[in-house]
Amino acid sequence: MTKRIDLNCDMGESFGMYTFGADEQLIAYITSANIACGAHAGEPDVMDRTVRLAKEHGVRVGAHPGFPDLAGFGRRMMDFSPVEVYRMVVHQIGGIQAFCKVHNVRMQHVKPHGALYNIAAKNRDTADAIARAVRDVDDELELFGLAGSELLAAGRGAGLSVASEVFADRTYQADGSLTPRSRPDALIRDADEAVLQVERMLNLGKVHAVTGEEVMIEADTICLHGDGEQAVAFAGKLRTALEQSGVDVQAIGKAGSRAK
Repeated sequence: MTKRIDLNCDMGESFGMYTFGADEQLIAYITSANIACGAHAGEPDVMDRTVRLAKEHGVRVGAHPGFPDLAGFGRRMMDFSPVEVYRMVVHQIGGIQAFCKVHNVRMQHVKPHGALYNIAAKNRDTADAIARAVRDVDDELELFGLAGSELLAAGRGAGLSVASEVFADRTYQADGSLTPRSRPDALIRDADEAVLQVERMLNLGKVHAVTGEEVMIEADTICLHGDGEQAVAFAGKLRTALEQSGVDVQAIGKAGSRAK
């Protein structure tokens, strides 16, 4: 059976006079775009432009809600109650959904950003709040979450289709969590090393933790970060390597949603 994988990338993170990421170049290599909703990054003009860009390239659109923290790019922990998380996520999904309607695009998924994503990976109350928000806005949306996380369990509990996400350019801890960005070993900067990590995930269902353990992992979608200096070359190399090894790179919605 042919292996199948989705490649997703966080996009639409520019705002005002500040430009982040190489969206126009990266869009050629990915199959799903997670579009910032104006909280941790992004703004209406950028949201509109990024939805149009994804449509032009046949890339599926998802909302990328995060904490309202422009200064910290949504990567700082914030003390929000589950009710506040629910309302925040509903509000942000709605913003992307509106632009999708304007451009006659079907929004496909939701992937939390940054600190919100990391909290939801371990905290079930936060995870449940996000899953309920997604379900209540549109129960046909798919929820992306860290492989093995509470967020995926909450999504399944809410009756959503979920996608198990892995990272090409991040290192892992023994419990399957991502190494905190505050540590010097959090990122994989060598494209060849990242390709090897992805190949192990797909072929063996395992990833090496930074402490040496082998961690079992399930991969439905691979995240590529678009804000690195070598992001475009990195994305191209990974996609080429996957296709040369016989992996079918396509959006989950096109391949058929994963089981609930």
